[in-house]
Amino acid sequence: MGLLDSIFDKDKDKEKKKADFSNVRSGGSSTAPEAHPADVAGAGTAPDRRTYTVKSGDTLSKIAQREYGNAGDWRKIYEANKDSIKNPDLIYPGQTFIIP
Repeated sequence: MGLLDSIFDKDKDKEKKKADFSNVRSGGSSTAPEAHPADVAGAGTAPDRRTYTVKSGDTLSKIAQREYGNAGDWRKIYEANKDSIKNPDLIYPGQTFIIP
């Protein structure tokens, strides 16, 4: 067996040892806390039409932190719910807001 034959044999070995990813499925993961059905009234609806029912102790900032990962995004929730939020510093348990 010559030098060229041994080089080509190594290439064949590499082909045989390639990883098989045929059983890998797409998906994702998140470090965000799981939403509970009681927290998200619109679960199962269009992704841009989620809702959240306010609990005691909630603020728009706390809801934004939970939903977007950034408390500073509270204005998104306020803008989407201006008709039911007269003062963004005063929200009440039982109110249901659209989460855009």
